[in-house]
Amino acid sequence: MKKLFVFELFIWVTMLSASAQSLIEGLRYEVSANASFSGGDYTPFWLVSNRYGLASLEKNNGYIRAGLFRPLQEKQQFTFAYGLDLAAAYRFTSDVVIQQAYLQLKYRCWGAEIGSRQHAPEMKNEWLTAGGLTESSNARPIPQVRVGILQYSLIPRTKNWLHVKGWVAYGRMTDDRFQRDYVGSAGVRSKGVIYHNKSLFLKADNGKFPLFAEAGAIMSAEFGGKVFHYGVMTDLPSSFSEYFKAFIPMPGGSDAPLYDQLNINGNQVGSWLFSLGYRVKDWTFRVYYEHFYEDHSMMFLQYPWYDGQVGLEITFPKNPFFSSFVYEYLGMKDQAGPVYHDSTPQIPDQISAQDNYYNHGIYPGWQHWGMGIGSPLLVSPLYNDIHNLRFSHNRIKAHHIGLSGQPSDEWNYRFLATCIRSWGTYVDPLFEVEQNFSTMIEVNYAPKKLSGWSISGTLALDYGDLIGRSTGGMITIKKSGLLKRSSK
Repeated sequence: MKKLFVFELFIWVTMLSASAQSLIEGLRYEVSANASFSGGDYTPFWLVSNRYGLASLEKNNGYIRAGLFRPLQEKQQFTFAYGLDLAAAYRFTSDVVIQQAYLQLKYRCWGAEIGSRQHAPEMKNEWLTAGGLTESSNARPIPQVRVGILQYSLIPRTKNWLHVKGWVAYGRMTDDRFQRDYVGSAGVRSKGVIYHNKSLFLKADNGKFPLFAEAGAIMSAEFGGKVFHYGVMTDLPSSFSEYFKAFIPMPGGSDAPLYDQLNINGNQVGSWLFSLGYRVKDWTFRVYYEHFYEDHSMMFLQYPWYDGQVGLEITFPKNPFFSSFVYEYLGMKDQAGPVYHDSTPQIPDQISAQDNYYNHGIYPGWQHWGMGIGSPLLVSPLYNDIHNLRFSHNRIKAHHIGLSGQPSDEWNYRFLATCIRSWGTYVDPLFEVEQNFSTMIEVNYAPKKLSGWSISGTLALDYGDLIGRSTGGMITIKKSGLLKRSSK
């Protein structure tokens, strides 16, 4: 019996040891310190935007950040990943930021993700783009449960041509206290709002043929929770049926506000995305288009698709000067037209225009912690001097360029320049068109002699009357490495 006990104990210790080894296999750490110094109205636009909400409009800010990340072991049929990413911040919307905290599970092509994790905008060069229109990298991640084919997977019997990915997600906004402090008790804010997202993407690319294409759709929504309109609280329905109404957009029931009964339950937004690429020798050319919509009238072809983002990306052959170039044009001025009219016996025509992008009749704007969840070029509510959560500049036209290069194995850079012109909104138009020019140059140095260390320096400038004039710089020092290498 004693020998059997010792043998069983040995088996249990071995299994626990193997499990512990598996938990830390491939585990990476990242530690960084960031400081930003500015003069003018705010921290410059490109030192704030598209940084997953880990930035501050307040001048002279910074943070210390630490994270642990275990990636998926792609060669295994069943694998898991996790991450924990925390920051202690100075002059931010909160002093402690849980930037990421997630667990991923994957079996073959199927996956699940639980928690808050940073997701790059679809079909865009994350480093150079101005951002996606429905979902981007501009706001803090939203904690959620996401289930589906989370990475492109080959469709069988398509001769390595067709790939698919898609998911369904539900989560919860985390900025209740921020909204209360920012807006005050007399403003418009929300609490306990439920988040929904669903996507489906197809890609045609066998890796050999010069042409490749990609197309997809993404839809997001917020519903349920409580909204406060100038001190009056409305408790919005959040039963199981509301989750279904968010998944398949439909009018609200009798317990929903009249606005949602006449329209669609909750705040629904979405995009169609298309991309076509061509490879020739060491060059890659790609054009893409994203069409944004707020309702059925612009979801399909009832009204012309005048609004959207058109982009061109060029990847250069390896050279010491340029790696990639991106140009994007964003037009959001039309919004299905200037006239809105509900059908009446006298005038039976229904005109579903004045879409008022990123704003809603019940909920605050399409934002999280004051930053727009979609494109940062529709200036985020955090810029509002009167401290409301509306988007005051959603009728815009913008041009954006991004350029990156890698002069050596130790040095790389990126350059962004953006010009935005705003007409305000249909409800609150500007007397004169306002515009801003924002630019940024960032240089990164990762010395080979100091493995895992890097330092980046950034200079940025804003000029104009839309968000004001600012100049500033940012320094980030980072150390990263492996705590436990993956087994071979």
